Amino acid sequence: MTRLSWEMKLGIVLVALSAVVYTIKFLFLGDPENTYFYVFNALGFLPINVLLVTIVLNSLLSIRSKREKLQKLNMVIGTFFSEVGTGLLTALSDYDPCGGDIKKELVVKTEWGRDEFDRVSACLASHPFGVDIGVVRLEELREFLMQRRDFLLRLLENPVLLEHESFTELLRAVFHLTEELERRETLVGLPASDYAHLANDIARVYSLLVRQWLDYMRYLKENYPYLFSLAMRTNPFDSEATPVVSS
Repeated sequence: MTRLSWEMKLGIVLVALSAVVYTIKFLFLGDPENTYFYVFNALGFLPINVLLVTIVLNSLLSIRSKREKLQKLNMVIGTFFSEVGTGLLTALSDYDPCGGDIKKELVVKTEWGRDEFDRVSACLASHPFGVDIGVVRLEELREFLMQRRDFLLRLLENPVLLEHESFTELLRAVFHLTEELERRETLVGLPASDYAHLANDIARVYSLLVRQWLDYMRYLKENYPYLFSLAMRTNPFDSEATPVVSS
């Protein structure tokens, strides 16, 4: 025989308890018509009761689930920036011919609110993200990424990231750049067309990385002030940033 699920067992128990209550009422108080009236009155309201409870509980559970997923996701994003992102931003922003202008905008301050983050985000939309491939230290970049290859692979395998398309796209771009640099026996004396190809791959990572970093800073500012404080004091776009608290 098929074993009953716990839901079915619970339903049987609850229905039995209800029947017991009405039976006791009938035996001790009599008045079967009144008992029938209450039974049908309760049954009539039951669908509405189930509807209200289902909507409320489903909404609460959905909100809680989204909040937990967001927390787990941003923990992963924070780990990414600690291990890879911040160092990569520091290097790539130095290769940006127009980096001086955008660096000034990305010096996040304690007093920033949503309006300021929105304004900077709009600035990023019009910024021509690019790198001067002639000054990019490709060997150092390859070594940096290769040392963190296993870490990137583990992040790609994390099912939590399926909930965040932009960060998943960033990881794909970083991993693709890692493979491009790894597959070449030498990074010296390549054809101009190949250097242009690598420049596009680096610019793609750079663009996605900056946007993701700003979103992460916004999240920390709104939810974790102590983490935001450290991230602000180690800002890769601020030449005067220092983790030492001096005041």
